[in-house]
Amino acid sequence: MFTLLLATAFSCALVVLTPGPGVLTVLHIGTGSGRRQAAHFLLGHLAGDVMWALLALLALRWVQLLSPVVFTVLTIASALYLTYLGIRALMAASAPDGGASAYARRPLAHGAVFGLTNPKSYPVTLAVFTSVIAGNIDLLTAATVPLFLLASALGCVTADALLVWVVGLQVVRKLYARAAPWITRGVAFLFFGFAVYSLLHLT
Repeated sequence: MFTLLLATAFSCALVVLTPGPGVLTVLHIGTGSGRRQAAHFLLGHLAGDVMWALLALLALRWVQLLSPVVFTVLTIASALYLTYLGIRALMAASAPDGGASAYARRPLAHGAVFGLTNPKSYPVTLAVFTSVIAGNIDLLTAATVPLFLLASALGCVTADALLVWVVGLQVVRKLYARAAPWITRGVAFLFFGFAVYSLLHLT
């Protein structure tokens, strides 16, 4: 059981570190406004990480409990939010700091909304949980779900700490600052791409 929980924590850390909209936003916030703002964003994002982990665990063991309406609503909300972020990024790209300050305002709330609507989180989390837990599905019960959620949260926090450390490195900040406006535009179009992908996946 301990080995399985450790594998669950590791898999969740891998989900957090997998490149996607969230990682790019952390990089943008951290290099532009510092580690503290990036940490606040990731703290808010943790709410979404835990929610997606719970949904993945339920789907893996008790898929009949989850209504398709839940995922439809989350997917549409995700696409709308990513489109909004893409528009904000394009508007902010012409700012002197490449738009970093726009991302850093209210990072805790921004991170929470971002985490709850991140289109990458659920399919990736479900995939890694399937590879880790599927062979021992009988160990996943109503009594052990809190343990798996705790392991998931610990894995996410560990990965978050690593991300905060990396984005605060001077060499990373210097390299990123040189191309901030162009990277911001690239991130904007990536957001649009993920929004379209979410809707296509829904259909």
